[in-house]
Amino acid sequence: MSSFFTIPGAQKKRKRAPATELPKKRIATSKYPKAPSRPAKPIKIAKPAKPAKSVPTPAPKKRVERDESISGSDSESEAEPGDLEAPESGSESEDEGETAAEKRLRLAERYLDNVRQEVDETGFDAEDIDRDIIAERLLEDVAEIKGKVYRKVALDLDIAQSSHTLFRCNTLSTTSVAICAPHVYTVTKDRYLVKWKLQDLPANQFPQTTKKKPKKPPAPPRRQPIRVAMLKGNPKKAKDKAYQGHLADILCVAASQDGKFVVTGGADKRLIVYDAKSMRPIRVFMHHRDAVTGLAFRRGTNQLYSASKDRTVKVWSLDELAYVETLFGHQDIVVDIDALAQERCVSVGARDRTARLWKVVEETQLVFRGGAIDRKQKPDIDPRSLAHEGSMDRVAMIDDELFVTGSDNGSLALWSIQKKKPLFVLAQAHGLERPLLPTEASAEEAPTPKVVPPPQPRWITALRTLPYSDLILSGSWDGYVRVWRLSDDKKKIEPVGVLGNSSSGIDPVPTANGVDADESDDEGAVNGANGASQSSWLVKGVVNDIALFERGDRGKDGLCVVVGVGKEHRLGKWKKIKGGKNGAVVFEVSRTKEGLENGLAE
Repeated sequence: MSSFFTIPGAQKKRKRAPATELPKKRIATSKYPKAPSRPAKPIKIAKPAKPAKSVPTPAPKKRVERDESISGSDSESEAEPGDLEAPESGSESEDEGETAAEKRLRLAERYLDNVRQEVDETGFDAEDIDRDIIAERLLEDVAEIKGKVYRKVALDLDIAQSSHTLFRCNTLSTTSVAICAPHVYTVTKDRYLVKWKLQDLPANQFPQTTKKKPKKPPAPPRRQPIRVAMLKGNPKKAKDKAYQGHLADILCVAASQDGKFVVTGGADKRLIVYDAKSMRPIRVFMHHRDAVTGLAFRRGTNQLYSASKDRTVKVWSLDELAYVETLFGHQDIVVDIDALAQERCVSVGARDRTARLWKVVEETQLVFRGGAIDRKQKPDIDPRSLAHEGSMDRVAMIDDELFVTGSDNGSLALWSIQKKKPLFVLAQAHGLERPLLPTEASAEEAPTPKVVPPPQPRWITALRTLPYSDLILSGSWDGYVRVWRLSDDKKKIEPVGVLGNSSSGIDPVPTANGVDADESDDEGAVNGANGASQSSWLVKGVVNDIALFERGDRGKDGLCVVVGVGKEHRLGKWKKIKGGKNGAVVFEVSRTKEGLENGLAE
């Protein structure tokens, strides 16, 4: 019996296709000229080979044959244009044939057309647009994509004349605040999660529906936020495994940008995901082994980062309601975390005095060690008051290359991912505590002033930035929310002013413990209303968190800042402010006339 291995070799050979069909098949399958195979040698053109023969040192035969075959294929493609015909209107063929430079030019022209179309919709002609405005818009978009600072808004805000309103609902200290406009979410130490609705700007609250002029004067604008929903955890249901609520203090809250999810973390090791619209619990995660102290959403996505006292950072995907991975590295509790658009986050580890940049995709981390102090900044202060950094408590990202940290020695530090040491350290950002009296410092009957310790700086208890801009906000228990800006060279932090304070100086003199002498209830009080003066009003208590968002397109209508305030620090009871208020304060910051005239908000 014969088989494939026993038959003669002559019968194994396969028939080849006729040589006349090869050129058409080769030209039809490739748009660009290629070197023909061996059967295509008879159709070579000899003319292009003449220059190679005239060279005094001829190239090797193989190189000559290759050049001839390439030139022959070119001549064939020119001689037979009918075989390469393609529709001129096909966008695919144009994209395949264009170079990288042509593609960039085409995309740039398309982008300029889109910008002109956007401006046309607002009522202007494209011919009337100044070229500088388009160039500025291009630079801003490129900087935003690269994750670099592209807006300078700190000096364009009327910070001193900002209005403020205190709102609360009879709870304990507010520990954290989150914003998804127009809603605000606050959490407290007594397990409350409250959803508020912010008021619109006064110009949009009472729109005129008729063309006639109203006879009555306009009603005063409403500034008090409206309470929408309120949830409270029940510690008595600790044994109920099906219970979807908190059992202990709620320490942090975060809201997604798309308005779908609200997430809270507490001292009960629970991380609870709520539906933002109905405030119904969706899922409870108990992966952390200790209290959850910080939450941050990746900008523009539903990817969540959580920090905990178990010294880990965990990554979650709320679209799938799933746990992703755990990041290890901190040597102490992780007390704060922040993130922007890229898949990376920055966390601070309290008494390990490090800030760590986590690159989630690369599975790497960059460690930035604190503890530095500049004793030359304020020589008029007792050197003993320039305390060393003991705990790094707060962090906020400016862009993908710069971030700011706040510490328990009252210093603000500016960091770059390119350097391991801080670019700039601003000591005692919120001033010093009131010095103790000799009788308070010693138990002796007649103590001498030598026993009085030097006054210590106030901690940085809250820190927030406006992403991709030069605006920085910080809080402590001195009664003020202070505003800072990033210098033009991006190497320093400069003071701007105080929210809601009309004084021009950056160091208004507060009373003892940062509390106003008048301890009357300022709920609902606004600048110039209820007899409260601008210069005397204070944020009474410890500023535990700050959240903000811009009103209008690119902030043309100003800035809205919400501050969480409490009598106690969010993580403990070692600092209690007498006369403090438990609740939150909303600041409405408008643009200055110069900022609007410069066109920075457009």
